Amino acid sequence: MYSSTLILASSSHYRRQILSKLAVDFIADAPEIDESRQVDEAPDQLALRLGIQKAWALQEKYPNHLIIASDQVAFNRQQQLHKPGNRAQAIKQLQDAVGQSIQFFTSICVHNSATQQTLTELDITTVHFKQLTNVQIEHYIDIDQPFDCAGSFKAESLGIALFEKIQSDDPNALIGLPLIKLIALLEQFDFKIL
Repeated sequence: MYSSTLILASSSHYRRQILSKLAVDFIADAPEIDESRQVDEAPDQLALRLGIQKAWALQEKYPNHLIIASDQVAFNRQQQLHKPGNRAQAIKQLQDAVGQSIQFFTSICVHNSATQQTLTELDITTVHFKQLTNVQIEHYIDIDQPFDCAGSFKAESLGIALFEKIQSDDPNALIGLPLIKLIALLEQFDFKIL
């Protein structure tokens, strides 16, 4: 059997905020893994592999727990999008995204460290960007400052104004943690949210 306290294998405050919506006890702990993409690794495979590695990285520290991990990979025209880190890079990412449809691959993994059973799912969200001027892009960047967000936007904030539409099964996935799929995985471990 496992502890009733979940482990979130993440240092992301965005993921902590999303998991808090479920009103469950959890501990957030950052896994130490190499997140480099392997040669010719597809975006979906990369997101799933990293999600699994994050969960497994904490299994010795938490030997009787359900460990939740997630990873998100975004690509624009075969180019992987990373966190911009600064204003200039954020502006460039959004300029490159104008009029494009960008896919975000978000994995969710639940690992039972007591039994070594691991379950995974993948959410694919497509974001369709508007035609935007440089003035609009710079205005947005200066307000939201999304320097720690792959794609250079915060969909939960003013970033929503950048899009024509979002195609997704779960509005939480784009922010970093697909709760609908997570709840379904937890239920397979007999962990009930309701």
